Amino acid sequence: MRVALPLLLALAAPAGAETIYISDEAGTAVHVVDGATLRETGRIEVGKRPRGIGLSPDGKILYVAVSDDNRIVAVDRATGTVRIALDNVPDPETFALSPDGARMYIANEDDSQLSIADLTSGKVVTEVPVGAEPEGTAVSPDGSLVVQSSESASMAHVVDSASGKVIGNLLVDTRPRFVAFTPDGKQFWVSSELRGTVTVFDAATRKKIGVIDFSDLGRGKSAEELVQPVGIAFTRDGRRAFVALGRSKLVAEVDPATRAIVRTWPAGWRAWNLSLSPDEKRLYTANGLSADMTAIDLVTNQVLATVALGGKPWGIVAAP
Repeated sequence: MRVALPLLLALAAPAGAETIYISDEAGTAVHVVDGATLRETGRIEVGKRPRGIGLSPDGKILYVAVSDDNRIVAVDRATGTVRIALDNVPDPETFALSPDGARMYIANEDDSQLSIADLTSGKVVTEVPVGAEPEGTAVSPDGSLVVQSSESASMAHVVDSASGKVIGNLLVDTRPRFVAFTPDGKQFWVSSELRGTVTVFDAATRKKIGVIDFSDLGRGKSAEELVQPVGIAFTRDGRRAFVALGRSKLVAEVDPATRAIVRTWPAGWRAWNLSLSPDEKRLYTANGLSADMTAIDLVTNQVLATVALGGKPWGIVAAP
């Protein structure tokens, strides 16, 4: 079903300009921030409680999971047009796209399932039962594997993308939130909010090969500033990794080769998800409880700015 939606303040990105999109789970809009000025320039109305957000492989379409409207919407970045890409998708929280952009893998939080959808037909083609409260979703760079975390089950489910069959159920630390494959596809990392860790798996064998423990970063912090690893991002060469640390008001850099914590930066309260700029010279975080976005310069390793947004920023993506 492809129905045009009302559009309020949707702004097409100027050619060559970096644009940052941040979903607001407390409202109905996606914030639009200009990367050059680090100022909010508009908002795109998408529906109730937008959370997961991502770009098509060619960067022309912005997809948003609109949880309380049970749909995925697509924003044409050139025209600002908003349409329904997938309807009647129960409580979508996060999603991941196949490398060719033809399929979308969607975490249905309330239904304990992973939906596999064909974006050409706009229909869900397979529903895969997984553990309770699925959240983080990731697809391997070659498109062969999907990994779906389940918060309440403390598991990462490995799914064969061709058959839609679960081929592995892997125990991880408490409340896994996010999954990310390394750029070479050889590993996938799963963040666990309540244990303060990221578990590293070998993608071929599905064996645990390491754990990155951030809990020492919480020493001396109050109960309201717990270290909660959530979003994970890698540079394209795989040499730098970044982890948003939730309520701790921190973002960490990790060396993927040694899995050592390299440094931390101050960020907003409940730094939840993060995104690299297209040139990988900046890192942006969506901070849900301080209602803002943090911009970090990865060349000088300094915090550039805090951008006030309002609401509860949740997902974030930067696009050229």
